[in-house]
Amino acid sequence: MESKKKNTAKSVPKKENLVEIKNLLEKLSNAHGISGHEKKVRAILEKEISPYVDEVYTDKLGNLIATKNGDGPVVMIAAHMDEIGFMVKYIDDNGFIYFSKSGGWFDQTLLNQRVLIHTKNKSIIGVVGSKPPHIMKAEESKKVISIGDMYLDIGANDKKDAEKIGVRVGDTITLDRKFESLAGDMVTGKAFDNRAGIVMMIEAARLISKSKVKAKVHFVGTVQEEVGLKGARTSAYSLNPDVAIATDVNIPGDHPGVEKKQSSLSIGEGPSITVSDAQGVGIVVSQSVLEWMKETSENAKIPYQLSVTEGGMTDAAIINMTKEGIPSGGLCVATRYIHSPVEVLDLKDLKQCANLIAECIKSAHKYF
Repeated sequence: MESKKKNTAKSVPKKENLVEIKNLLEKLSNAHGISGHEKKVRAILEKEISPYVDEVYTDKLGNLIATKNGDGPVVMIAAHMDEIGFMVKYIDDNGFIYFSKSGGWFDQTLLNQRVLIHTKNKSIIGVVGSKPPHIMKAEESKKVISIGDMYLDIGANDKKDAEKIGVRVGDTITLDRKFESLAGDMVTGKAFDNRAGIVMMIEAARLISKSKVKAKVHFVGTVQEEVGLKGARTSAYSLNPDVAIATDVNIPGDHPGVEKKQSSLSIGEGPSITVSDAQGVGIVVSQSVLEWMKETSENAKIPYQLSVTEGGMTDAAIINMTKEGIPSGGLCVATRYIHSPVEVLDLKDLKQCANLIAECIKSAHKYF
């Protein structure tokens, strides 16, 4: 299972350095964009990263590629822009809306949530309706409700009224949740998977813009990761880097419901460096990439954790298998309650992840 490197070095970011990280994460978390509909998130990424790179463009699939020129090895840093969500699939005669999932949801997290339906001209508020407990039979109250039995109520009188309001089959749906602060440097919000990775990437770009870096770096906001790692596949094929790091979130085992033998990661203990994910079906990181990331972390006195997971994979898996094979690694921030409306992370971890990416870019010429 996941094991944690015994690295006691501490490099705690100064309090003032977390303000910009927090503001950026809030902006990205509050933005909406399910797989294939990342336009608004891409616009934020382009605006924020442009000052730190030499060229920015969007490819045919929708990936945003921001390049900082250099004469050394070509490094790709990937962060997927999409979030999990839903799509309208049917409007019944009474104006209730049925929907399908886009990405991996645990159905029970959706009951009685408020959502936004993104129509052609505006976003419409709806709620996931359910039967009141007062009129449930005993066996009904114990039944797991599947998404196929859920519906959205937007207050429409009938199907014609719902369509007049603007709802159409194919409209995208996201959770109506806002970013909030918790105690200390902990924050909560939707879509930290993987808006947190985008924050890491932007901050790393800012950090290396102040240094002499030999590597040529492609910072890539990928599309459709949650539905098949699609953008990472096409962008990696086009760029064909010498090495790549995919940013994402990872599950800590520091809260009820997750045993330590399932995950020894903890919030507040620094970046999570992937060794293997999805039982190796995703990626088994090469020793050269692991050595690069671990030694760079130790030299920079950035604490880190090592991760071996049984479920889930990141863009690193598909980048690794592109063309003749691209050496790839994963760098994640430990995040509680992922793929839910209330994800939680520590801003200090997020800052340290960005610091480690920047240091890895600076040292890439020594390894590749």
